[in-house]
Amino acid sequence: MHDKLNELKNDSELKFSREQGFFDKSSGVRALIAVFFIFCLFLFLHFRDVKVETLEIGSIAQNFTVAQVDFDFYDNEVTLLLRQQAGRDIGKIYVISQKEIRDNRDLFEDFLVKKQSWRDEAGNATFEDMYEGMDAIENLMLTLRFTDPRTLNKMEEVKLDTKNYLIFAPPDLNQKVKLPRKIRDYIREKALPEDHYEPETAKFIIDWFADQGWKFEEDIPAQRKLRSTVQASVPEKYTHVAAGNRIIDQGDKITPRNLAMLLSMKQVLREKRNLWHPATIIGSLLMTLIITGICYPYLVVNHKQIIQSNRKLFLLVTIVLLTLALSKLTESVLISSYGNLIDVVRYPVFVPFAAIMLCCLMNAHIATFVSGFLVIVLSMTLAFDRPGFMIMNLAPAIVAILNIKTLRQRKEIFIVCGKAWICSALIVLSINFYNNTVWGTGIMTDLFGSALCMLLTAVMVVGLLPLFESSFKIMTEVTLMEYMDPNNDLLRRLSIEAPGTYQHSVVVGNLAEAAALAIGANGLFCRVSTLYHDIGKMVTPQYFTENQQAEMNIHQLLTPLESGQVIIAHVSEGVLMARKAGLPEQFIDIIKEHHGTTLVYYFFKKQIDAHGGDYTLVDQKDFRYAGPKPRSKESAIIMIADTLEAASRSLETIDEESVRELSDRLIKEKAEDGQFDECPLTFQELAVVKETLIATLCAFAHSRVKYPRREEYK
Repeated sequence: MHDKLNELKNDSELKFSREQGFFDKSSGVRALIAVFFIFCLFLFLHFRDVKVETLEIGSIAQNFTVAQVDFDFYDNEVTLLLRQQAGRDIGKIYVISQKEIRDNRDLFEDFLVKKQSWRDEAGNATFEDMYEGMDAIENLMLTLRFTDPRTLNKMEEVKLDTKNYLIFAPPDLNQKVKLPRKIRDYIREKALPEDHYEPETAKFIIDWFADQGWKFEEDIPAQRKLRSTVQASVPEKYTHVAAGNRIIDQGDKITPRNLAMLLSMKQVLREKRNLWHPATIIGSLLMTLIITGICYPYLVVNHKQIIQSNRKLFLLVTIVLLTLALSKLTESVLISSYGNLIDVVRYPVFVPFAAIMLCCLMNAHIATFVSGFLVIVLSMTLAFDRPGFMIMNLAPAIVAILNIKTLRQRKEIFIVCGKAWICSALIVLSINFYNNTVWGTGIMTDLFGSALCMLLTAVMVVGLLPLFESSFKIMTEVTLMEYMDPNNDLLRRLSIEAPGTYQHSVVVGNLAEAAALAIGANGLFCRVSTLYHDIGKMVTPQYFTENQQAEMNIHQLLTPLESGQVIIAHVSEGVLMARKAGLPEQFIDIIKEHHGTTLVYYFFKKQIDAHGGDYTLVDQKDFRYAGPKPRSKESAIIMIADTLEAASRSLETIDEESVRELSDRLIKEKAEDGQFDECPLTFQELAVVKETLIATLCAFAHSRVKYPRREEYK
């Protein structure tokens, strides 16, 4: 037995099985986990976001803002003004009324039909020639557009089609006008080319149409199209702002122009960091290695079991990286959101999530260290107010760690998070009092934001804990409470098939729990695991005294060796049943270790007697349990409680003196047999365990006053 007063095995080790497979022991897997963590931490530290105060349009600036760097921003107001000026340069575009064109065509047709004098004036033209010329003129006049020289030049500048555009502006849109000579010549050239029409024919048609009055109207669609094209051709105007210039004055009403300047400055700050420059990459890598270099020695010195188990190491890395990912995602959403949410949710709370998860799945010491680690890393990289963010994350995490030890049901996580929020609320009040902003609206948003974070933390923990427990095969306090349910298949079968063994297990569990709590060991684990320590007796329940009835002892039909083998077999049978039922490996360890390598002395002695008292003819190995010996305090306590409870049933009277004498003898025998050699139980703790078992066992067997028989009184 190791007598080391200063060496206390962490209760959290009971959460993990001692059995280690390839994943747990492989140095290659361990190296991959380390590389994966370093790579993810490097990305988190390297790709930092830049916080620039973004104000809501229409709000009043509480403070002035100064340009941190030189930058150019898209000046929408100037651009819009230039485009409006360009639009004003566009004149009107006119078109000949389609009704006038159709009416004049109809008149010309009537003229050709009713008056044949045209044949003498039009030369050798036929009716078909005249009709064809009339169609050509109509089609051309429908496409003609008229505008001023400046507008025509604008169209050419923006490369719009100016075909059939002529310079002309009618004096009055309400009056009909005759077409000027240059327009008549243009129509004759385009509609009645000389190579197709005789000069007399062309002159006759043109003169007839030119003598008519034409009404003009504005071509609104063409004007809109031209104005839109010209305005779009005006380049975006960028205004330069020098570092140190005041962007926003205190009390100014925030405009879109102010917001554009802030966003542009933020973009320049991001680009200035030059993430892909070798110096920046080397700096982030060095910071990553420094942080990792601090964490690794701490784990080696204080939590060596984590370094030696890839499963524990991967669990730790997973929770840390998950917390970093959640914080980065939240930051991105708050920064990129419209409405300035990052200034509303000023102190988001992330660290309590990791603290609660690690405290439940591992232990409070590692949870405290990781909380400090995360607070430092998150404060370095996230775009939040650093002093307030640090205290708002660290203090609630510590409160959660201090309260998580009593966790027995998953719903209690909400209570723990509620206590952490109360701590957050007090911090919010203190920060606002310190900054003299207690009467502002910010205090309410801070309280609401922290409450929302803690609520989401509770929901995520409740949802993820079962997943992590199952994936990493971890046994938590909540898991123990679930296995204590009497409706569990194995416990229900045990109570029916071996009721004596079930009652024995319940009593031993209570004894072991009391003794474990007395020395600071895991009492709940002792109580729950003891319920399953004798499940192997269900295979042959009648071979065990507590299940025998009517004075029938089946061992009378067996040899001592056979009886001993049947008794010993309940351990191996229990291991098989436990594995088949999927019990935690820690329970299986208790099944194996609760008898250690002790001797089934009763049948061993009978075997010696059967050989005439010659013990050399009997092999002790045939009557010893396979073990192993107890390797934890809890296992040793269960061994002592199991032995003492069973032996106490042979006492004629149970009082403190008889129980003390019995416990002294049994514990001495087991100690001399070396059963405590591999467990960390100290002599002082063993004495406390013995006294607690004696007191508890005597309390179970307390006497009652004898009740008199009821008599009838008339």
